[in-house]
Amino acid sequence: MHGMREMHGPRRVTMTGGHRNPAASGAAARGRRPWSVMVLLSVAQFMVILDATVVNVALPSIARSLGLAAGGLQWVVTAYVLASGGLVLLGGRAADVAGRRRIFLAGLTVFTAASLASGLAPTAGALIAARAGQGLGAALLSPAALSIITTSYAGAQRATALGVWGALGGAGAAVGVLAGGVLTTWLGWRSVFLVNVPVGVVAGVTSLHLVPRHEPRRGFGRKLDLAGAALAVAGLVTLCYALASAPAHGWGSARTLLLLGLAVVLLAAFAVVERSVPRPLVPAQLWRTRSLVAGVLVMLGATGILVGTFFLNSLYLQEVQHASALRVGLEFLPLALVIGASAHLGSRLLPRAGARVLIVAGLLVMGAGALLLTGVSARSGYLTGFLPGLLVVGTGTGLVLPATAIAAMNDIAEDRAGVASGLMTTAHEIGAALGVAVFSAVAVATSGGIAAGYRNGFTVAAAVAGGLAVAAAVLVPAVRPAAGARVAVH
Repeated sequence: MHGMREMHGPRRVTMTGGHRNPAASGAAARGRRPWSVMVLLSVAQFMVILDATVVNVALPSIARSLGLAAGGLQWVVTAYVLASGGLVLLGGRAADVAGRRRIFLAGLTVFTAASLASGLAPTAGALIAARAGQGLGAALLSPAALSIITTSYAGAQRATALGVWGALGGAGAAVGVLAGGVLTTWLGWRSVFLVNVPVGVVAGVTSLHLVPRHEPRRGFGRKLDLAGAALAVAGLVTLCYALASAPAHGWGSARTLLLLGLAVVLLAAFAVVERSVPRPLVPAQLWRTRSLVAGVLVMLGATGILVGTFFLNSLYLQEVQHASALRVGLEFLPLALVIGASAHLGSRLLPRAGARVLIVAGLLVMGAGALLLTGVSARSGYLTGFLPGLLVVGTGTGLVLPATAIAAMNDIAEDRAGVASGLMTTAHEIGAALGVAVFSAVAVATSGGIAAGYRNGFTVAAAVAGGLAVAAAVLVPAVRPAAGARVAVH
């Protein structure tokens, strides 16, 4: 299509503060680009993020339908997180060397096919395997889509696009809970998976016309660090498995400690391999990019707090206040709306305040919301008990996630955009697993179960938010996108 062709050759981008933004350089000379690509990729990413939480409300129905015991029910959720979090680094690197559009379409195809298999699964084992397939598709789709956005837009458009992308993480998770309640109540649990199929088909066909081509490098198979990828996948999968199963087996049990130790060994071996191979999965320069490392840390913690908030409140509402699936979904709707509104406000404030100020302020607001939720009791009503804390957490989330995406990707060159995106997506997925595991362990381990441990869970969330705010104040650069193609980095 006109205006969507890949441009080659050197680019020049004007910067304030004298620093060059390599990721924007490839897109700077293209001028203003149509938003159609952004809309398409956002729809695909929203579908992926939504699927991480949409199933939560449907779990009781799935258990009754497929005869899945409580001990195995968690794997309907964690199989998805294990595959997506463990494989996303390989997906990001593959996008850089094999072609961004090619990997995006491959991921979208796998995700759509696995969604169909999930919706038609005849047994619990088939459903869990199909959920792992959805995670594989997400691991290919997400970093490829973000790298396409990073290299397709420049200046103010790029800042806006990354802001929207960052907001999708929080809004998608919240809307997933609402959609899960509505679909499960009206159409049954299989519909939460089957709804992805027509969306995926339409997005795939449209991508062939809208997404610009990115030619693969010669011999791209030799450019993939398969040994490093295997170790990274094994280490992250082991870590996620240990975190997911720790509440059931105990954090101090020999099984949990052995799994955590094995994860550390595998990830340490990954670091050793990365230093010795000529084309590492994660180039050493990325680990020296302060903005990216800080973004990974903030994304890890903020996502953990947000997903932990969904988990604890969903559990409390259903087990303590005996709420229906539809009611739980509807009561999370204000959270989704406030995340979107806050993200819009944050994008307006970003050129003046800078990413660092918004991230620190947003984390402090998230912490304040968690402290409000510590006051909830079995007698608390929704409007006076739950809603104020949810709205405050959502406001902070909307400020944090878009600013984090912008700050993290600011100094990334085009040929590293895919793997950098993979690191951010890994942080999102591992953060989700960590948030659920830690908060559930704190809450359930308390004498009296979730009814008594709810307050302790959100006390931990507030402490994590405060610690992250201090770290962000030190580590995050003050990225200030201005009008046109000007980006300031201090």
